Amino acid sequence: MSKLNIGLIGYGKMGKTIEKLAVQRNHEIILRISSSNALELSGPNISALDVAIEFSRPESAIDNLTILAENKVPTICGTTGWLDSYDLIKEKFEINDTPFLYASNFSIGVNILFMINKKLSILMNRFPDYEVDVKESHHIEKKDAPSGTAITIAEQIIDNLDRKSDWKNNQDINPEVLSIHSIREVDVKGYHEINYASQIDKISLSHEAYSREGFAMGALTSAEWIVGKKGIFGFHDVMKDL
Repeated sequence: MSKLNIGLIGYGKMGKTIEKLAVQRNHEIILRISSSNALELSGPNISALDVAIEFSRPESAIDNLTILAENKVPTICGTTGWLDSYDLIKEKFEINDTPFLYASNFSIGVNILFMINKKLSILMNRFPDYEVDVKESHHIEKKDAPSGTAITIAEQIIDNLDRKSDWKNNQDINPEVLSIHSIREVDVKGYHEINYASQIDKISLSHEAYSREGFAMGALTSAEWIVGKKGIFGFHDVMKDL
């Protein structure tokens, strides 16, 4: 892989983990944007970027992504909690003929979980006695709840399980609504669990992250993958080539 000039838009724990891995792979970080220097995300400062990796906060993501799209910077985004504006951001990248990849989770393990979750939810249409719910736990610094990963899991279930039509956080009254239970604890990297429970047994599917490196490597691999491409992508597109 040829050397890339990378911009890290969001320089918290995830950004610093990505930086460590990028340097190990002989890439160069030429721009680091955090809340303390947000105004430096501008055309002149990003003109030399081969790719940007955006892991900021929900309230910052839309403005960050708009600037990157308008300056034609290929972009990987892992910030969650802003997806009400996804179609708007997608259009901005399309108008500027610039590749964009969003994923709620860049872990290979989680994306394998997504694949299994989809197949399991289709299968469970045959077994209406099982009630399904989703649980997720993250570190206390995570601002959005439920997590983007939990929402992806819930939307897959809703798309494929006929008896569920919507999801809500921490509710279990309406049988047509899938409940997501969100927990925030100290130093939890990320835990997701899908449960199908009946009166006689329970089926559980889960993923636990031990460190941020799995997410960071997935994002960096996506950045290497997207350079030179055109279009709007998800991490499943990257996984096809792994």
